Amino acid sequence: MDDLFSQTETVNSLLARYGVKFGIYKNGVFNEQLFPFDPIPRIISKDEFAFLEKGLRQRVDALNMFLADVYGEKRIIKDGVVPEEFVFASSGYLRECEGIVSPKGIYSHISGIDLVQAIDGRWYVLEDNLRVPSGASYPLIARQLTRMSSPDTFRHYAVEDNRDYAGLLRRTMDNVNTGGINVILTPGRYNAAYFEHSYLAEKTGAVLVTGQDLVVEDNVVYYTDYQGGRQRVGAVYRRISDDYLDPMVFEEESVIGVPHIMSAYRAGNVALINAPGNGIADDKGIYYFVPRMIKYYLGEEPILDNAPTYLPFYEDDRRYVLENFDRLVIKDVAEAGGYGVVFGSKLSPEEKEALMSLIEREPRRFIAQEVIDFRDLQVFEGDGRVFRKADLRAFVLTGETTMVWKSGLTRFSRNPDSFIVNSSQGGGFKDTWVLSR
Repeated sequence: MDDLFSQTETVNSLLARYGVKFGIYKNGVFNEQLFPFDPIPRIISKDEFAFLEKGLRQRVDALNMFLADVYGEKRIIKDGVVPEEFVFASSGYLRECEGIVSPKGIYSHISGIDLVQAIDGRWYVLEDNLRVPSGASYPLIARQLTRMSSPDTFRHYAVEDNRDYAGLLRRTMDNVNTGGINVILTPGRYNAAYFEHSYLAEKTGAVLVTGQDLVVEDNVVYYTDYQGGRQRVGAVYRRISDDYLDPMVFEEESVIGVPHIMSAYRAGNVALINAPGNGIADDKGIYYFVPRMIKYYLGEEPILDNAPTYLPFYEDDRRYVLENFDRLVIKDVAEAGGYGVVFGSKLSPEEKEALMSLIEREPRRFIAQEVIDFRDLQVFEGDGRVFRKADLRAFVLTGETTMVWKSGLTRFSRNPDSFIVNSSQGGGFKDTWVLSR
């Protein structure tokens, strides 16, 4: 493995050459930067991954059942398992999706589940990402480049091959395809994850398109190529958020969406991957209820634990949060990417008082969690090794069956005092090795 470590600069220079970057908008300006790669892999044993795999399949199956239910019969609300206030008041709930049955009843085809491992070895789910989860391309290409630069490393270690992700993704798209080609719909070159869009299109054989390449006629979606040829589209892996997907239904000023694509979707003539409206299931407030969903829909005890979570919406929880504010992390349910996360102990007296007052006024807006002392991983810094906080984004694909990719995106904080690992907050990433024996 020393050979792999010695090739760090080579791998990062190759990542730069291939354009493996991410972009963020800050103060209205688009900034693109490299996503730093650390060569020390996260290693997960075969047995430990089998446990995670079972728990992740269970969780995603329940979330898919919840999405079908909440836009359909709403049994979980009628039976009092999830309060209706937490559904209909959520910014992720889209009334425009009411009554739509996604092809084959699958709503979250690609789920990105964020986990952390505590010091005692227990795994906790921190967040469910069911809208447009990104990041699978980074460990894919990192593994490809490390194989090129240090081939002996993978001859000596029994590591699951992660190159099957493209095949899993293609099977997922094909499973719900309503007749036609598969396309990956990108907002364009200046999207934060454009590299991933183009990379996955190449690997899966799907056509990379923008909204201008697609047209809807008689509730059927067509792709028009540069020569004017036309092909029917059966599945759209869309990398555009709900708000900008269809200007006839959502944000009317959107220039990156496809007019009338929601009509084609409602008619059952195209699959949208992931389904619009999934935001209701990864709302941080709804996260609290996922263990209950598992029991309700599957009749099973949850295999993976949530982080200990409190809902200020409930009076008892609100009292607990306010009395134990300094030892909790507070999260705004509408924020993502590491934003809106506040550690009570880090606030000034004035900031603390202001946030506590806001929680009392708008309790549905926040959740609070115990701070999990999650496991540090070694990373290279300068000429030595240091320990940094890290999480794991596991990718779960739902087609004919629910499949967990035997890899994942391990992100780490480059700030020694930070628990926030998101790329948008300056973090880096590692390969994730799942041992095969």
